[in-house]
Amino acid sequence: MTPVLIVLGILFALVVILGLWGVGIYNRLVDLRNRFKNAFSQIDVQLKRRYDLIPNLVETAKGYLKHERETLEAVIKARNIALAASQSAAANPADAGAIKGLMSAEAGLGGALSRLMVVAEQYPDLKANQNMMQLTEELTSTENKIAFARQAYNDSVMVYNTSRETFPNVIFAGMFNFQPAELFQIEDTAERTAPKVSFT
Repeated sequence: MTPVLIVLGILFALVVILGLWGVGIYNRLVDLRNRFKNAFSQIDVQLKRRYDLIPNLVETAKGYLKHERETLEAVIKARNIALAASQSAAANPADAGAIKGLMSAEAGLGGALSRLMVVAEQYPDLKANQNMMQLTEELTSTENKIAFARQAYNDSVMVYNTSRETFPNVIFAGMFNFQPAELFQIEDTAERTAPKVSFT
C-alpha cells in the first residue's frame, strides 16, 4: 500500500466518523424537539378540557347571576381568545410567538375566571348548586393537570434548549434551523403568589 492510499483511507475514515457524529447530533435534536412537542400536546388536551367546562360553568351561573352579565361575557370572550391561541400554539409548539400568545391569553382567561369565582362567592344559592360544585371541582382538577403538564413541557423544553445551545450541537442547530423553544411561564405576577386562606 502506498502512503497516499493510507492517507486517503484515514481521511475517508475521519469523514465517515464525523458524518456519523453529525447524524447522531441531528437525530438527538429531532428527538428532543419531538419530546417537547409531545409534552405540549399533553397541555393542549387539558386546556381543551378546561375550555369545554367553561361554557357549562357560565350556563349554570347565568340563572343566579342575572345582574353580572358583564362578568359572564368576559369569561366567554376570554375563553374564546384562549381557545384560538391554543389552536395556534398546538399547530406549531416550536413557534415561540404562538406560545407567548397562548400564555397571554391564558393569563386573561385566568383573570376572568377568578372574577367569576369572586362574584359566585356572593351568591350562596349558586355556591350550593350541585352542578356548580361539580363543575368547580372538575375545573380545579383540570387546573392541577394543566400545572403538571406545564411542568413536564417546561422540563422537555429545558433539555431541548440546553442540548441545542451546547457545543458542538449549536453548530448543527444553526445549520438545520433548530429554533429555541419557549417555556410556558406564568406572566401574571398575581398568579405567582400563594392565595391567602383565612378561617375567620
